[in-house]
Amino acid sequence: MTTKVAFIGMGVMGYPMAGHLQRAGYDVCVYNRTASKAEAWCDEYAGRAASTPAIAAEDADVVMLCVGNDDDVRSVVYGDDGVLAGMRQGAVLIDHTTASAELARELGAACQEQGFEFLDAPVSGGEAGAVNAKLTMMVGGEEKVLSKVQPMLEVMAHHVGLQGPVGSGQLAKMVNQVCIAGVLAGLSEGLAFGKKAGLDPEALVAAISKGSAGSWQMENRSHTMWNGEYDFGFAVDWMRKDLNIAMTEAQKNGASLPVTALIDQLYAEVQALGGNRWDTSSLMQRLVKLH
Repeated sequence: MTTKVAFIGMGVMGYPMAGHLQRAGYDVCVYNRTASKAEAWCDEYAGRAASTPAIAAEDADVVMLCVGNDDDVRSVVYGDDGVLAGMRQGAVLIDHTTASAELARELGAACQEQGFEFLDAPVSGGEAGAVNAKLTMMVGGEEKVLSKVQPMLEVMAHHVGLQGPVGSGQLAKMVNQVCIAGVLAGLSEGLAFGKKAGLDPEALVAAISKGSAGSWQMENRSHTMWNGEYDFGFAVDWMRKDLNIAMTEAQKNGASLPVTALIDQLYAEVQALGGNRWDTSSLMQRLVKLH
């Protein structure tokens, strides 16, 4: 019998993720707050759409969420129209949203109380990773639950890794975002310095990208950063959301994130330049403007 999937959230990530599942033979029903996006998805992938999250979840074996933040998740999970109102006993709820570990634990408890299973499984890889099915998924929950859905997750991702109990996936994603922010801050300063020094960008990156300074960001973003091109990629607004989730968690667990706090404020300066929707590599634009 074909596994039935409800996918809630047809944003830049959810749209292609659900598409991969449909093309892999899963029976996918989608929901999106803006119905036209769900309709466009149905036209492209020959799938189904529902008018509410609850209706989308009614017959589903697995319900997946990929929305904006904690409040967005709660808005599609709870209430008469939320997925919990439509899910059947034994179904699995998977949240791919980058959200708080506190929310993951809350959802895990709510699912357990109602006879459902739950995984938090935030993703990394950006829009390109979603489109090309090359995402990394950091999973929190029970291994036996993950084993049920791992083949499905691997349709969308090239790495699916269990991090620990419910909430651990979100904690791992926080580490991921903290590390990315630090790399981008260093790369921005280094390239701005190189530009001020009159170095050739091609020769510079060819030299340093093959050594210990190399990174995904350098390989994929240095050219556009040098040219001041940022109208693509993972938005500054979303990075600030993610960094604030990490800093809030750090206040609870006693971790010190001084560099992250500084970079968050540097991103606030990028927003002040009008860069809310610019790619996160736009930290360099702040240095160009300042100097």
